[in-house]
This record gives sequence, structure tokens and C-alpha cells, in this order.
Amino acid sequence: MSIFSGIWIPLVTPFSNGRVDHNALRNLVRSYVEAKVAGFVALGTTGEPSSLDHAEQAQVLATILDEARNHPVVAGLAGNNAADLRERALHLNELPIAGLLVPGPYYVRPSQAGLTSHFTTLADISTVPLIVYDIPYRTGVRLDLATLLTLAGHPNIHAIKDCAGSLETTLALILDGRLSVLAGEDLNMFGTLCLGGHGAIAASAHVRAADFVEVYEAIKDGRIDEGRERFHRLVPLIQALMSEPNPAPVKCALEILGMIRQELRAPMTQATGRLRDQLGVLLSS
Repeated sequence: MSIFSGIWIPLVTPFSNGRVDHNALRNLVRSYVEAKVAGFVALGTTGEPSSLDHAEQAQVLATILDEARNHPVVAGLAGNNAADLRERALHLNELPIAGLLVPGPYYVRPSQAGLTSHFTTLADISTVPLIVYDIPYRTGVRLDLATLLTLAGHPNIHAIKDCAGSLETTLALILDGRLSVLAGEDLNMFGTLCLGGHGAIAASAHVRAADFVEVYEAIKDGRIDEGRERFHRLVPLIQALMSEPNPAPVKCALEILGMIRQELRAPMTQATGRLRDQLGVLLSS
């Protein structure tokens, strides 16, 4: 089975009084290792990397790598400056990461040929595998199925974080079989797994991570009814955690649980009081 399977946590970056709270970050990683998640994504969208300077990004990644120990860590690599991305990919080659999570270049909206070049260029120079991050509502451009199938032929592109919301594309990639298909929309996790997908990179799994792992294990073992029942219990929580801009709801929930402060950096804002109340009820049940 591919390393890119199971439940992965795209880690938040905890802050305290404006600074990265590395102790809280270590405690989060430790708790998810105990919950038996498959691995971690550092500096993905949920980690607010755009609000971190280069030194902070390096320190966050170093802390996660140190605390994760034998658990694989994938590093997010996002941007629209091709030269800068190449330089950063070469630097990341020097670190003991398990892969790169790479979205399309945001804002510039390149053609499909430009997207193919974007991913293959980074895959060519990286010493670790790439996970293609297809998330058009953040990048402004969607990867066509033909483009994804072309990328699947690259020997160093191993997986996709699937956030495009197309059942047809999801199923086609699963049937093609060359990429590990990881659900990136948390509510799509159950359906993706039942179709033959390999796992999920789920921000909601910050909360009740062990329950997400149990859903995955049940479906993998063919206990579909059990997996469905467990997933249905998680649905209200997932819906609440996705009801306001990520990662504010997740940070709010983690603060309620006493794990971090729900501090974010501008322009992100905290979860509303109404959502905090809703999460308080859900987390007490």
C-alpha cells in the first residue's frame, strides 16, 4: 500500500501573543501520533503558511519533523513565482520529509499546459514524491481530468489531494489506479473511501482524530455499515468545522478542548460566538 493512505492531519499553526507556540504544536503532534493517524501535512492551507515568514515556516516544519519521529511529514509548497518555488523545493530536498503537497499557482490562473509544466518541473527536481493539490476554489483554476491523467504518468507524482468536487474525476482517478486518491473535502471522505480511495487529508480530524481513523479502518476492512455509522456521528462536527473560513473553526474547537489558543493572524479572524457555542455543544456530547 502507498505511504499516502489513511488519515493525515494538515496541522494548524498555534499562536500565542503573536508568536508561533511550538510547545502547543508539539503537544498536537504527540496527541495525533497516539490517535494512530497515518501522517502529517506541515504548512498546508490549514497551517496559515502565507502569514508566516520564511524563518517561521522553517521552524514550524522543524518542530513537526522532530516531534513526529517515525510518522511521515509532507510539506506544503504553494505559490505562483516559479523560480522561488524551485529554490524552495531544492531546499526541502535537504530535509527528511516524505513528500510535497503542491497546489496549482494561485491568482495567475495558468492554462492546462502551464499547470502540467508547474507540477512536472517541481516533480523533476524533488527527491521526494509530489501530491497534487487540486483545489480550484483557492487557486482559481481547476485541473482537467486529462491533465491529471498526464501527471499520473510522472514517476515522481504519487497522489492527489482531491478538493475539486467532481465525482466523475474522483472515480476516474481511482479506476486509473496510478495515483493515491486522498479526499480533501472532509464530507467526501466516506464516499471516496468506499469508491476505493486511499485516505483523506482532513482538517476536521484535528478533533476526534481517533474516530476518523476508526472510520478509515472500518471501510478498509470491509466493515462498511460500521464505517457509515461512525462517519454519520462525525458529520455534524465536520459541518460545523467547515462552516466558517478554515482554520478558524478548528482552532476554536482546539481551544475549547484546551489544546491551543484560537489565535490567528490577519486577515483571518476568529470563529464567531455563535459557532463557538455550537462547537461547545458538539464537543460535550
